[in-house]
Amino acid sequence: MKRFTFLAGFILLMLSQQGCQKLAKLTQFYISYNSDITIPKTLGIDLPINIVTPDITTNSQNEFQINHTEKKLIDVIRLSEMDMTITSPTNESFDFLKNIEISISADGLPDKKIAWLENIPKTGLKHIVLNVSQEDLQEYIKKDKFVLKTKTTSRELISHDTSIKIHCKFFVDAKILGL
Repeated sequence: MKRFTFLAGFILLMLSQQGCQKLAKLTQFYISYNSDITIPKTLGIDLPINIVTPDITTNSQNEFQINHTEKKLIDVIRLSEMDMTITSPTNESFDFLKNIEISISADGLPDKKIAWLENIPKTGLKHIVLNVSQEDLQEYIKKDKFVLKTKTTSRELISHDTSIKIHCKFFVDAKILGL
């Protein structure tokens, strides 16, 4: 009888755990943003170049409403992925870049390093995926807008401007029923 009671209790516990996990997934979603930057032709090698994106409007309040939550219920927002793709010139690759570092900035908040890639391989890549920080970025995404600041170091001279599309995807986890 004790075995049956223990087994029944264990099964109920496992089922409730799965139910909580499924419920938690209902309050988890992703928000994506895109921006464009232009890396100017370089004047030297190993010189850092700083580039700031135009303001990126978060539209976070609308995103939260679509996902049935609100700002005050957000538990955490983390950058889950960031990648970059060369859009122009079409024959360019990331071979000219040695390192790249991206920080996020928003009104009243300090700059925070969120993505980077060091020793970019010289293999003709037109698309790269950056390493991302696991820091909570909700204060930045809850703002009306933010800016991405890019710092690059080149390994070779380029005689033309290079246009790049930045794609970033943020994981959002809200509290369940406000708990």
